[in-house]
Amino acid sequence: MTPKTGATTARPADPCCLVIFGASGDLTHRLLVPALYNLAAAGLLPDAFGLIGVARSPSSSETFREDLAKSLPQFAGRPIDQKVLKHVLGCVAYVQGDPDDDATYTKIGQELARIERERSTRGNRLFYLATPPAGFAPIGRHLGQSGLARENGPDSSGNGPWRRVIIEKPFGTDLASAHALNQKLLGILNEYQIFRIDHYLGKETVQNIMVLRFANGLFEPIWNRNHIDHVQITVSESLTVGRRGNYYDATGALRDMVPNHLFQLLSLIAMEPPSRFAADAVRAEKAQVLEAVQVPTTDEALRNSVRAQYENGFVENQPVEPYRKTKDVDPRSTTETYVALKLMIDNWRWADVPFYLRTGKALRGKQTEVAIKFKQAPIAMFRDTPVDRLAENFLVIGIQPNECIGLEFNAKVPGPSIALGGVSMTFRYEDYFEVAPSTGYETLIYDCMTGDAILYPRADGIEAGWRVVQPFIDAFRNARDRHLATYRAGSEGPKEADELLARDGRRWRPIS
Repeated sequence: MTPKTGATTARPADPCCLVIFGASGDLTHRLLVPALYNLAAAGLLPDAFGLIGVARSPSSSETFREDLAKSLPQFAGRPIDQKVLKHVLGCVAYVQGDPDDDATYTKIGQELARIERERSTRGNRLFYLATPPAGFAPIGRHLGQSGLARENGPDSSGNGPWRRVIIEKPFGTDLASAHALNQKLLGILNEYQIFRIDHYLGKETVQNIMVLRFANGLFEPIWNRNHIDHVQITVSESLTVGRRGNYYDATGALRDMVPNHLFQLLSLIAMEPPSRFAADAVRAEKAQVLEAVQVPTTDEALRNSVRAQYENGFVENQPVEPYRKTKDVDPRSTTETYVALKLMIDNWRWADVPFYLRTGKALRGKQTEVAIKFKQAPIAMFRDTPVDRLAENFLVIGIQPNECIGLEFNAKVPGPSIALGGVSMTFRYEDYFEVAPSTGYETLIYDCMTGDAILYPRADGIEAGWRVVQPFIDAFRNARDRHLATYRAGSEGPKEADELLARDGRRWRPIS
């Protein structure tokens, strides 16, 4: 079959000026600016575009531009075209200032006015909060008080300038803080102005889950409790905590990954078909299925979860020291670097179908996948043959490092007698489409510039996720070092996680 190209007919994004708070950090240099470059290379960045970096670090507009140009070749994933580079960095400004200081916003306003005058960005403004979570509410408050994010309504053409705010994860640290942050932001901005970003949703394979389910009559009729035995969602990382000890020890695997990355995958797999492929319809269904997840008691949360820390071991043949010896980590820390959960969904489609989630650091490999296990077929007709059991039927959606969709099923082994063997068919994106270099942020930034919030969770969806996670947070806090398992770095996780599935007669798929 001749491979198809990934050509796009998408229009360039709206003229705008992007203001990045936390512009001196890794996120800006490693992901955001490379994503802007890739959008420009694809012809999707508007001609009328400006970029303002805001940070506490002493710098100047010229130095900031030089720093971005220097780091871009390392992270863009493609050769640098100087014409495209000039487009991206052609109107760059830097504002040094404390994000909780009124004077900073006066300077931002002055730079915005200059760029809007020189670049004809129509007054459209996108504010990106690439800061630690403690900065979200203060920055939002200042954007409201200064009027920089205020929308003034339609102009004579019926289309007034838009003002949007992108907020990075984690959105809150528990249910109470997520609710409080939502209330503060919604007191300043409208819901349609707030874009809560989760970079996992920028990955092509994640977006393809909806297409796989709803554009193929092959799958949707069997996507329910009558045919599906259980679902496994795995986000394993071979990386250790590294230099993030201070942040990670106060957060842990549960807070860091489950309410955002894993729940976004769960909601796409479990949601009902939306009435239309539009932001409000899709986000409403995602929020609704998270509302349907059973909220356990703290006792049930302990019984249906495993938390663990990695000990010394080897990852990719490199020695790894125990988590508790990591810099900036409490030597007596009870923070989990691995968590596995069993969740149930209270609706007709998923009644009695368990969803098993796991994520961890310093594991055998880097692997993100969703595996849907179908119910076993009866083997009565093969009773007089050597067949004693059938291979398991899985639909596997690989997200990283391999973007693919695989189907595992039984086939007859060639020969005169009946013998069955498990086989698989795999669709790989790179075999069929020209996959452009990507940081995972291109689609999300582009969608925000065009006002499409379909991939961004809404306030109710965020809080629904935390509502499910909160009992696990409480149970882990009360248990402290009790119920804290360990696992060797470079392994597939603790044996207790295997036991979590084994008691249901199931087993995890291997981490490669």
